[in-house]
Amino acid sequence: MLKTSKRLSKIYNILYKIHGPRNWWPADSPFEVIVGAVLTQNTSWENVKKAIANLKRKRKLSPRQFYKIKISELSSLIKSCGYHNIKAKRLKSFIDYLFKNYKGSLSKFFSNSTANIRKQLLAINGIGPETADSILLYAAGKAVFVVDAYTKRILERQGLIKPNTAYEQIQQLFENNLPKSSKLFNEYHALIVEHAKWVCKKKPICSECALRKWCSYESQH
Repeated sequence: MLKTSKRLSKIYNILYKIHGPRNWWPADSPFEVIVGAVLTQNTSWENVKKAIANLKRKRKLSPRQFYKIKISELSSLIKSCGYHNIKAKRLKSFIDYLFKNYKGSLSKFFSNSTANIRKQLLAINGIGPETADSILLYAAGKAVFVVDAYTKRILERQGLIKPNTAYEQIQQLFENNLPKSSKLFNEYHALIVEHAKWVCKKKPICSECALRKWCSYESQH
């Protein structure tokens, strides 16, 4: 059995060879990443793309415009995402915090330590660990690993975690066994998402999976 660090590196290399560089997160600015991270909660990326395009078309996709916009108008602009009223409130909570504490400057906010930024993000209504870490990694360029349902699915099937393993434990598995690099964590997480969406699905296509050698799914079903 390979050591955890070697297993994780091997998984990365295999996925990179199959799927290639993912160039994630697709956005024109750090603020767009933040908006996308909130909007993608419980919905597909296709729906997020529609909302982002709508915000751009109306020229509302900036911290200043978000600060001025009414929740009702914002909600109507992001309607394609589902739970749009809740998400509009969450986005306004974030932007209000940013203007109250940093005069609307993301660069000032991101100049804090990673731990400090994360603590502040988690204190904002509607931002949980996955959303906070997506903002840290993809918008702020901090070396934190994002854990989502896809990550849990693949690692569990690979026998690297148990079903009830906590978010922070899974995150530490990556951060303690790989070079602490935002570029690596960015690419790795994007590759996991790609593989889970097309091969290691809820009902996986095991015959097409290059990670099949270490997977426990087939033997359990």
